[in-house]
Amino acid sequence: MGSLATHFTASLFLVPLGIRRLLCSSSLYLQNPSQYRSKLWYFSNPRWKNLDFYALVIALPIASFADVFLFLTFSGLPIYRFAFLQRSLVFLFFWVLTVLIVFRENFDHLLIHESLVFVFSAILFVAEYSVIGKGINGLGEILYEWLGGLTLVCAACCLYLSIRPTAFFAEFLLSSGIVFKGTWSLQAGLSLYSDVFSLKGCHKFLTDVVCDLEEDTLRGVTLINLLFVGHAIGVLTTCLVLFGILSSNWNLRYADGTGSLLSEPDLLHDIEVE
Repeated sequence: MGSLATHFTASLFLVPLGIRRLLCSSSLYLQNPSQYRSKLWYFSNPRWKNLDFYALVIALPIASFADVFLFLTFSGLPIYRFAFLQRSLVFLFFWVLTVLIVFRENFDHLLIHESLVFVFSAILFVAEYSVIGKGINGLGEILYEWLGGLTLVCAACCLYLSIRPTAFFAEFLLSSGIVFKGTWSLQAGLSLYSDVFSLKGCHKFLTDVVCDLEEDTLRGVTLINLLFVGHAIGVLTTCLVLFGILSSNWNLRYADGTGSLLSEPDLLHDIEVE
């Protein structure tokens, strides 16, 4: 369950987060491909450049408490009511993930192993998949199935990075997947909760989108699939273009992509240069 506002807010967080991660990881990879290693988060100096991370630290518990409130006050079907509670737990555990990242970046790295945090991230994405579109039927179910598939892709990337942190293609897929989740979340919100972008011949009934005629249903399914392909082409093209621009223009690379915590090879390189 959700609304256009919640889907727009999710898109507002996910798209910039994915693009920033792509820019930072690509900058690191292009700087020295043989020594590239994925990071849990690409922190930067000065600290205000990490605004997206701080926004997540604040927004996630607020979203969790909001879903708890809806769980306590919602008077509809029990399946929808408990969906709020399950989603609030997912938000809470993602907030725990941000806390783990902060602890690892500011204290001894040996206390919290990076691979374990990537595994924890993969588990959280799977947990998110289990609550996406729960109780939604009709055409909305198809929209959320695609969104769930993107979530599983992100989970698989995190799991692979826990084993092979040097695999840039997994990092690229993870960043692109996060951007894709953001754009498709907005598309789902527009298709389900906006009259302007609603599917022809279909209408909203309670929390579902239903069509009066089978022909309208088939047309709606086809349109959703075409929109997904369009989003996929658009996101992939955008990410490849950004990578190409970074590879051909050294000055445009994200200089602070390594953050305040340089990897050991980068530190040794700086010492040798001095």
